[in-house]
Amino acid sequence: MRRENRRTQARDQLRGAYDRFTRMGAQAFADRARRELQATGEKAPRRPSPTDNGLTAQESRIAHLAGDGLTNRDIGAQLFLSPHTVEWHLRKVFTKTGVSSRRQLGAALRSGG
Repeated sequence: MRRENRRTQARDQLRGAYDRFTRMGAQAFADRARRELQATGEKAPRRPSPTDNGLTAQESRIAHLAGDGLTNRDIGAQLFLSPHTVEWHLRKVFTKTGVSSRRQLGAALRSGG
């Protein structure tokens, strides 16, 4: 529809597709629907999945390792990062998850919050 200059009709279909794919967790399809929706001239916000706490992939890996009791040096060695970089990521993780210690972080990650 969009390619046939029926943008208004395409927006309705794409909005519905975007919402359904996002709810189903089909991120690749949701991203494609979002891009097509943007091509019609409409803005479609990115929606983070409900379990990610807004963490990047790297932050999530570091958070799980820290929650399992590894030190910054151990995490850095495993992920090929400096301990300082691990510390920097952990500060961001603590802010995003609302916790202030590794012990709380482990519990927050296990509970999915």
